Amino acid sequence: MLSLASLGRVEMLRRLALSGPGLVLRTGPFRSRIRTDIAHLADAIALLYADHPVEGEDGFADFQLSFRRSGGLRRWYRPQVRFDADGRVPFRPLPLDQAFPMFEWVMNWCVSHHAHGYLIIHAAVLQRGNAGVILPAPPGSGKSTLCAALASRGWRLLSDELTLVRPQDLALQPLARPVSLKNASIGVLRSYAPDALFGPEVHGTTKGTIAHMGAPRASIAAAAEPARATHVVFPRYEAGAPASLAPLPKARLFTGLVDNAFNYAVLGAQGFDVLGRLVEGCSGYTFSYGRLDDAMAVFDGFADGPA
Repeated sequence: MLSLASLGRVEMLRRLALSGPGLVLRTGPFRSRIRTDIAHLADAIALLYADHPVEGEDGFADFQLSFRRSGGLRRWYRPQVRFDADGRVPFRPLPLDQAFPMFEWVMNWCVSHHAHGYLIIHAAVLQRGNAGVILPAPPGSGKSTLCAALASRGWRLLSDELTLVRPQDLALQPLARPVSLKNASIGVLRSYAPDALFGPEVHGTTKGTIAHMGAPRASIAAAAEPARATHVVFPRYEAGAPASLAPLPKARLFTGLVDNAFNYAVLGAQGFDVLGRLVEGCSGYTFSYGRLDDAMAVFDGFADGPA
C-alpha cells in the first residue's frame, strides 16, 4: 500500500481537489475521503501524515470529509474554513488559519460519534514491552504532553485522544495520529524531543495556541497490531512537584473511565460489561508529576515489569 509521501505532491493535490476523487487516507482501521481547496491544510496533511497509507481513489471510505473556504465576503474579509461530512455541516466555520486544528478535531469527531463497534475512551494509549497504558484525563492535565514525551522515548503510540477497546477480546485498536499540544507544552516538547516532527503553530483557537507532533513512523507501521491494557493512569501535571504514583481502587477506576468514555451509554449493557472486564484486568493509579524525566522513569518501570 502506498504511503502519502510516495504518492507525490501533484497526485496528492489532484485527489484532494474539491472536484477530484478525494484522497482516501488510512488511519488505523478507518478510511477517510478528504477534499479541500485550502493550500496550507494540504501542506499540513502532507507533512504530518506523510507515512500514513493511502487507498486507491475508487476504494471504500468510512467518512466523506470536505474542507473549503467560505464564499462571499468571507472569502476576503476574515476568511473562514467550512467543513461538511457526507453533505452535513455539524460545526460552525472557523478562521481559515485554524483549518488543520479543525481537521484533527473532525477526525476525532468522526470516530467518537460513529465507531460504536468499539468502546471509545477519551484517553491517550501507549504500549512498550509488557505494558499497555491508558491515560484518561481532562483538558489541562498534561495528558498530551506526557503522551508525546513517552512516544519520543520509545513507547509505541496507539492514540493521543481515542482509546478504542474491542468488546470481544478487550484488545486496544491502534489509531496513531498526530499528538495535539497546547500553549507552553509546545515549547517543552520541542526542547524535549528535538528530533520529532512538528507542524505549524496556530494561534487564537478556543484552546489557545496549538501545534501537532507527528506520530512516530514505527507506530504508524504497527497500525494492524493491537495491544493489551495493563495499566490505567490518571495523570496530572503540577509544576515543580515530584513524581507521585498512588493506587486507585477498582470502583474509582471504573467510574473514572465511565466519566471519560464517549459511548458508554450508547453501548448500554455491553459497555458495562466491557468496562468491567477492562478494569478487572488493569492496575489503576493517579499520577502527578512536575518533570518529564521523572515521569519517564515511572513509566519505564511499568514496561520492565511482569506481564
